Amino acid sequence: MKVNLLQPLYRGILNAAIAVALVMVIYSCRTPNDPANPTDNSKGAETYTADVALKWSEMSLKLVQQSPGFTPPVASRALGYAGLAMYESIVPGIKTNRSLAGQLNGLQTLPQPEAGKEYHWAASANAAQLFMAKNSWSNAPEKARKMADSLASALRAGFLAESNQEVIERSETYGNAVAKAIFEWSKTDGGHEGFNRNFPADYKVPVAPGAWQPTENGKLIPMQPYWGKNRTFLKQNASMPMPPPLPVSTQVNSPYFQQYFDVYKKNMILTQPEKEIAVWWADDPSETFTPPGHSYNLARIAIKNSKVSLDKAAEALARTGIAVADAFILCWKCKYAFNNERPYTFVRRAIDPKWIPFWPAPPFPGYSSGHSTQSSASAVALEAVFGTDFAFVDDSHVNRVRDPKRNVDFKARSFKSLWAAAEESAYSRFLGGIHTFQDNDTGLKEGRKIGQNINALQWKK
Repeated sequence: MKVNLLQPLYRGILNAAIAVALVMVIYSCRTPNDPANPTDNSKGAETYTADVALKWSEMSLKLVQQSPGFTPPVASRALGYAGLAMYESIVPGIKTNRSLAGQLNGLQTLPQPEAGKEYHWAASANAAQLFMAKNSWSNAPEKARKMADSLASALRAGFLAESNQEVIERSETYGNAVAKAIFEWSKTDGGHEGFNRNFPADYKVPVAPGAWQPTENGKLIPMQPYWGKNRTFLKQNASMPMPPPLPVSTQVNSPYFQQYFDVYKKNMILTQPEKEIAVWWADDPSETFTPPGHSYNLARIAIKNSKVSLDKAAEALARTGIAVADAFILCWKCKYAFNNERPYTFVRRAIDPKWIPFWPAPPFPGYSSGHSTQSSASAVALEAVFGTDFAFVDDSHVNRVRDPKRNVDFKARSFKSLWAAAEESAYSRFLGGIHTFQDNDTGLKEGRKIGQNINALQWKK
């Protein structure tokens, strides 16, 4: 029997070739949200503190407050893209998580890191956030833009002290590329530079029984009447049906009349604690980081209290940002589909012509409540990271000067869960005299659906 001494060698070469070919096939077939692991030489995102996420999310809130035209809808959009950019700039370094590319509405692919190269994920996030700060808030005042540059520089100096320059620059190039791709995608959603058109002069205010009318703020055109036409982050959210409001009626025994009469009655007997609730959640855009900013700050509070690392922090901010962004689109779609009047209008024409609500009515239709929708959506989205029994203290406004007009101080508020905070946010609008229970209940229900759709994305591998 002849023995071919070269046969084992040929067999080894053949097996190796098959193995290489198999790897190539697997790699080439990976979807955008299931990339090959190119970061074997890198420390995982879980080894970094949440410092870069906390500092940049704080900067985003400062940019919202200081940049002109960042009304709640406009702010929600900017926070949505900032949170997504934070997550996508580090997700290759999260061993348990997937990218959302290929899952979000129109976002098919994103840049990928170089295979086998080392990356510093905090440096990548830093570069991505600086890009978003300069572009999403392109009208920010010079002082604010300098603050963003200074933050990026200070963080970069710290990264260089713990890694080499080549790794940092590679990471920055990657983070910048991811942010640029996300920003280019954002420009096609219908809300790009929406800060320039909060009250479009071409909008014709509908005239009908029970329709929105200018309130005590005197705005003749309501805010962002076309915002509901913008592209949502999730297709699933865009396909949600709109729940109709109660039929308009001034008959005292009608459910519609009762909704507004309840607001009127309660406003006449507000207690001091109830006034504090109403003012705490008002989040006046001229003085605060707006209602979606409040939700984004609750994510920051959860991140700080739980002491999570960068991977969980980025995921929390992405979930929250997407939640508030889609919530405002869908809520505004509902508002301008039904153009429902505010309590200010109904009460003055059907109950008490001299009535003034505790808090001035915002300049847009009432149904459904934006506070309720976005608070609910973000709470449900955050529960996926921190759980349903996450107790915390909301200190978002403790440094604000008291409201002398309403005799209210800004005291920190404690909650047993994220959902409890969402419910109080919704209730605050009833106490303020600017929303009915119908507005709030619908907002909470629809927001929960939005949050559940976000949690149903394939975040994990």
